[in-house]
Amino acid sequence: MNITRILVGAAAGGFLAATLGCVRHAGYEAGPRIDPQIAQAIAGIWAVDNHAHPVLAPPLDTTDRGYDALPVESMAPESDPVALRPDYPLQALAWKALYGLDATPPLSSAGLDRLHADQERAKTEHGEDYPAWVLDQAHIGTELGNRVFMGRGVEPPRFRWVPYLDALLFPLDNRGLAAANPDRQQFFALEDQLRARYLKDAGLSALPATLDAYLERVVMPTLERQKAGGAVAEKFEAAYLRGFDFSDPPQAQAAAIYARWVHGGTPDSAQYKLLQDFLFRTIAGECGRLGMAVHLHAMAGAGGYFGIAGVNPLLLEPIFNDPRLRGTNFVLLHGGWPYVREIGALLQKPNVYLDISGQDLLLPPHTEAQWLREWLEFEPEKVLFGTDGYPYSDELGWAESVWLANRDARQALGIALTGMVRDGEISQKRAIAIAQLVLRGNAERLYGFRSEH
Repeated sequence: MNITRILVGAAAGGFLAATLGCVRHAGYEAGPRIDPQIAQAIAGIWAVDNHAHPVLAPPLDTTDRGYDALPVESMAPESDPVALRPDYPLQALAWKALYGLDATPPLSSAGLDRLHADQERAKTEHGEDYPAWVLDQAHIGTELGNRVFMGRGVEPPRFRWVPYLDALLFPLDNRGLAAANPDRQQFFALEDQLRARYLKDAGLSALPATLDAYLERVVMPTLERQKAGGAVAEKFEAAYLRGFDFSDPPQAQAAAIYARWVHGGTPDSAQYKLLQDFLFRTIAGECGRLGMAVHLHAMAGAGGYFGIAGVNPLLLEPIFNDPRLRGTNFVLLHGGWPYVREIGALLQKPNVYLDISGQDLLLPPHTEAQWLREWLEFEPEKVLFGTDGYPYSDELGWAESVWLANRDARQALGIALTGMVRDGEISQKRAIAIAQLVLRGNAERLYGFRSEH
C-alpha cells in the first residue's frame, strides 16, 4: 500500500506527514524513524481527545471565558516552558497546517496581524462549525470539553462535557485559604462565583444550615443536573487550591465543622481541610453512582506558586484503595509529570486511568515516548490520548495547541510502539491494536460512547 498517497489524501494531511517521524521543519528533526506500517495506522485513527478546553464558535469566541473555571492567563508570572514561548519554532507547523500561513516565530507585529487575519478568515468560513473543523484538521472524532458550560459549536456529538466541581469542596469563607499566595487569591474568588451559580441553579440564595442539607439540596442536584446536561465526567482542579492529601474523617466531624462556620467567620484551616476531605470522597462516590468518571489535574501546574509536591499522585492512593470508591473511575490528567513513574504504578488500581494531555504540548515526542512506552508495557488499556488544547496566547490558541499536541502525541506513540516491536516485546499487529486503544478504544470503553467518524 502506498503510504505517501494515503497521507496526502487524508483529511489531516499536515500532521499525518509529520507523524512519520522523519520530516524536518524549522531545523527540527522529529526523532527516530517510526515503523511505516505503525505510522500509517496511527495516522489513520480518528481519536478521542480525553481533555481540552475548547472555545465557543464565533462570534462568541471573543468573549468566551467558560473554557476554564480557573483561567491561567491572569496568574502571577512564571518561567514559561519553551513550548509556550513566542519563539518556539514548531508553532509554525500549526499555522501552516490550519491557515496556510508561512511564518517563522517569533512573529513581528505585522506577522501577528497576518496570523489574526488568517484565523478570522477560517472562523468566518466555517462559522458555527469552526470547532468541529479544528477537530477535523487533527483527525479527532470527539473531544471532551472541560468547560464551565457548553454552547455554540461546542456540543455533542463532537464535544462531550466535563464540568468543574471544586467550588463545592470549598463552601465556607475562603479568605484564609486565599491568603496563601497571589494565585489563590484570584482562584478562590472565582470558585466563590461558580458556587454562587450552582446555588442559584439549585434555587438557593445562601448555603443551607447543615451539611446534610448542603449535600441534599446543593451537591447532589448539581451532579444530577450536569449528568442530565450531558456530562461524562467531573473535573477537579484541586491541585491549584490544595494538595492531594485527602484524609477520611467521619461525617459527624465534617458536619460539626460545617455547622460551626457556615454562618460566617474564617474557618480554622486544619478543620476546614477535614470538611474538604469528606466532601471530596462523598462527591467522588456520587460520581461513580451516576456513571461519571472523576478527572484530576495531576501534573506540575501553571504559575510560579503552584504546589508541585502536593500533586504527587501517590498521595491519592488511599482514595483509590477505598472500597467505597471502587465504583468510581479516576482519570489522572497530564500523565503526572514529573511523577511519571509514580503515576504509572497506580495503573494497577482497577479504577485508575491516565492521559497524556498537556505533556504532548510541553514536551518533545522523543522525551514523552520514554515513559509512555513504560506505561504501555505495564497497562496499555488504561492510557488515554489527550491534547489539553487551550487558548494559551495569540500565537498558540485552542486550535493551534490542539493541532500541535495531537501531532506530537502521535509521534510519541509511534516512537514508543516501534521501540517495543524492535525489541521483540510485541508484534507489529499488537502495536497497531495498542495504538487504537490509546487513541480511541480506551476512552470509548471508559465513557461508554462511540466516537464520531
